[in-house]
Amino acid sequence: SIFTSAVSPAAERIRFILGEEDDSPAPPQLFTELDELLAIDGQEMEWKETARWIKFEEKVEQGGERWSKPHVATLSLHSLFELRTCIEKGSIMLDIEASSLPQVVEMIVDNQIETGLLKPELKDKVTYTLLRKHRHQTKKSNLRSLADIGKTVSSASRMFTNPDNGSPAMAHRNLTSTSLNDISDKPEKDQLKNKFMKKLPRDAEASNVLVGEVDFLESPFIAFVRLQQAVMLGALTEVPVPTRFLFILLGPKGKAKSYHEIGRAIATLMSDEVFHDIAYKAKDRQDLIAGIDEFLDEVIVLPPGEWDPAIRIEPPKSLPSSDKRKNMYSGGENLQMNGDTPHDGGHGGGGHGDCEELQRTGRFCGGLIKDIKRKAPFFASDFLDALNIQALSAILFIYLATVTNAITFGGLLGDATENMQGVLESFLGTAVTGAIFCLFAGQPLTILSSTGPVLVFERLLFNFSRDNDFDYLEFRLWIGLWSAFQCLILVATDASFLVKYFTRFTEEGFSSLISFIFIYDAFKKMIKLADHYPINSQFKVDYITHYSCACEPLDPVNGSLFNNGTTVPSAAELPYSSELYNSTVDWSSLTTKECLKYGGQLVGNNCHYVPDITLMSFILFFGTYTCSMALKKFKTSRYFPTTARKLISDFAIILSILIFCGIDALVGVDTPKLIVPSEFKPTSPERGWFIPPFGGNPWWVYLAAAIPALLVTILIFMDQQITAVIVNRKEHKLKKGAGYHLDLFWVAILMIVCSFMGLPWYVAATVISIAHIDSLKMETETSAPGEQPKFLGVREQRVTGIIVFILTGVSVFMAPILK
Repeated sequence: SIFTSAVSPAAERIRFILGEEDDSPAPPQLFTELDELLAIDGQEMEWKETARWIKFEEKVEQGGERWSKPHVATLSLHSLFELRTCIEKGSIMLDIEASSLPQVVEMIVDNQIETGLLKPELKDKVTYTLLRKHRHQTKKSNLRSLADIGKTVSSASRMFTNPDNGSPAMAHRNLTSTSLNDISDKPEKDQLKNKFMKKLPRDAEASNVLVGEVDFLESPFIAFVRLQQAVMLGALTEVPVPTRFLFILLGPKGKAKSYHEIGRAIATLMSDEVFHDIAYKAKDRQDLIAGIDEFLDEVIVLPPGEWDPAIRIEPPKSLPSSDKRKNMYSGGENLQMNGDTPHDGGHGGGGHGDCEELQRTGRFCGGLIKDIKRKAPFFASDFLDALNIQALSAILFIYLATVTNAITFGGLLGDATENMQGVLESFLGTAVTGAIFCLFAGQPLTILSSTGPVLVFERLLFNFSRDNDFDYLEFRLWIGLWSAFQCLILVATDASFLVKYFTRFTEEGFSSLISFIFIYDAFKKMIKLADHYPINSQFKVDYITHYSCACEPLDPVNGSLFNNGTTVPSAAELPYSSELYNSTVDWSSLTTKECLKYGGQLVGNNCHYVPDITLMSFILFFGTYTCSMALKKFKTSRYFPTTARKLISDFAIILSILIFCGIDALVGVDTPKLIVPSEFKPTSPERGWFIPPFGGNPWWVYLAAAIPALLVTILIFMDQQITAVIVNRKEHKLKKGAGYHLDLFWVAILMIVCSFMGLPWYVAATVISIAHIDSLKMETETSAPGEQPKFLGVREQRVTGIIVFILTGVSVFMAPILK
């Protein structure tokens, strides 16, 4: 058989290199720079930076002074085979000790002479060439001076008139005077000021690739060098990072394109995570060749006739992890080459059985005690970790979400319970329960709020109480007490362990349901608005003279207000009040509200036509949504510096709301505004802030309340724990642990407080809690050009929640602004 073994010798060797147990830290990130030997402006030869890599390739645009967009490097297969030959034939010097570039160059040249690869008489010429000045591609101002342009034109014309000017032969006339003066040991000002440093992690090292053609060599001069310690080699690299690797290729004239492609090939290999590890750990030439062979095993070739190599491939949204490739070698599993790797079985929708927080202890309050012990050490850090601008954007965003939720549910509760509970109770309850929960609960990222299922229960309970002549608030108090007692029993018996049987399907279904309710409510409100203020599609500008609307008395014969059974208004209540009593009221001067209030009627074909409100509301509705989505994605746009983009993205929703509130105010159309209380007192004058537990209902009702309380308990438990499971998912990378038992304990305690005060019951709100987590996600600050920032986890703290709920409480006194 031509296939001698299932595993190639290269793979066996790499398994040996990468599989060694090594206590040293992981190799640092590499910045690779490709420099080519060119005659700049017709002057002597210089090393000119033409491309760079961290993860993806960036080229200096031809004829331009700027970098290309980062793109996936596409290599010719031929250049990879030529590179392999270079590594086989050239000088390989691993772990040499040197402190400056002249020293490194001298060691390389001496090694080549010793091994017979270089003639001794060429030593000075090679040394001179390798120590020429390095010109880096740094960002320049777009406004170049006229002198610069003039200089470029004159140097270009000189190049054409005197073609010998750029040849290295000319440069050798004064070898001694300039050969070593072009390289300084210290980084230059341009390097230190280079903003590209922000893209690199602190411990990054450089790998420098130098390729070029010269007229004094007959065979190529090739060297691959790894330094024992990374050393700052002066102005060799664009950014001030120490150099660890050097690849040098000088060859005879006429093959510049080939040298350039070999340079790109080694630079791309150095940015490949597997070869990068092999380069750091290689002990000899064969290890490097095995690394190239492994790369060739994984390479996919595109046929030349069916693909245009000039097309630049955009970096992918998410990079495939190189861990699978590394593990294939470091572990002992069967090796399979390119395309043969079996697919993952995928992550099923199993439960959370391996989660430590959901293990049943079997002791009284065992889970609760474990939760307290788990969360106590993080209590101080929960306040310190909030010191970040991101926390401010989260506070503003979640505050708006909480306030609008409190107003919406307050309004709906008011409708359902005839104002026994209303917007003010909703504000107060949200503020008190939310702040206490965020201060003491096990998972402070969870946001408490009124939820749809609880609202439905309140509506049913009110109707039942009214139909059976029960005192609604007292009956509700006893249901709340029984339900809280049942929740405390669930806490004491570690019943939260049942959560581990919730599958991903249950969570997704629950999230979808609640999200659907929110989206449905938004559209329902818009459609209701269109009913209230219909658009007159038959309106014609030409017929404007035909439209009218006037206020007339119901009995046009005598026009008197006394005939239609309404109370006679006082003199102060109406304009023209002296005429009113003479039955000669000027009906045409009344407003719509006054006309209807005092028994008039609106007559005309334009009375119920308010064209602008519906349209304006639609514009604000879709505009806010579209604007917030666009600003959220602003992070990946090409406008403004990175910091500004991130800031705009974090504050996307606040900015959208403010922009469209501003547009609404500027246009001045009378769109519906929020109804916010302005006084601190219960919505209904028939009740106080404390609900007496006895006297309103028969004694047996206090016991019977335990039955509906069971339904509330199931509702609270499911709502609370499914939201907690979603918040604590592994993909959120939370590090401070969860507290399912402790959370339920506080929900029960707060339920007792709310029941006695006649406030709504609160439970974890799925949508707002997920939004809270999203607004606190942290990503890597340094990411390679073209690479998406990596998700690091969530900023876990208590401050954002506490401040949000304090602000919600204060909002009662901010009614004019909130509206």
